[in-house]
Amino acid sequence: MHVGMWGLAFIVIVVLSWLLYSYFAPASWREWSRAGIVQAFIIAFYAEMYGFPLTIYLLARIFGLDVAWTDGGNLWAQLFGTPVAHTVAMLLGYSIVFAGATLVADGWRSVHRARREDRLVTEGTYALIRHPQYTGLFMIVFGEGIVHWPTIVSVVAFPIIVVAYTLLARREEQAMIEKFGDRYREYQHRVPMFVPRLPSATQQEV
Repeated sequence: MHVGMWGLAFIVIVVLSWLLYSYFAPASWREWSRAGIVQAFIIAFYAEMYGFPLTIYLLARIFGLDVAWTDGGNLWAQLFGTPVAHTVAMLLGYSIVFAGATLVADGWRSVHRARREDRLVTEGTYALIRHPQYTGLFMIVFGEGIVHWPTIVSVVAFPIIVVAYTLLARREEQAMIEKFGDRYREYQHRVPMFVPRLPSATQQEV
């Protein structure tokens, strides 16, 4: 059972918050404000996952459901009436989370190498998408907060996080254009922002 595990909730919140600020390292106030949105998501989401399943409680009250607290208050387990639904969602969700975390780590390494060398990075993951770290963040939030353990907070927060980091990415790209000029414009035209092109689409364009 996940309900009432406040100590675990605290540990997970601290660890994930540290990873957030380590890998995204906010510099400007805009970056801090975006990171603050993700921080609020982390606190609210894991407090509900391990503390009190507020989403299940509210849905039960609103729709008059008979809640059995199957598998610690996971929404999928409640809706389908079996812990197997939670297991399937967990495996799928964590697969998406792992892929997203890999993108974040790879993007972070590439960016820090490029900053030390003062150059534009266009190889590796950056040859497929212009903002792999933000794509990875979207995948982590989606995999954990929508697929694995959906809550009212996660469903509301996900599009807000996507919009916030999309706006931040556009501002960062303006700065890159000012620094690298036509080199970045050509890269911008050639490589999609968050979602890689399908091989067939790329071949047709070529």
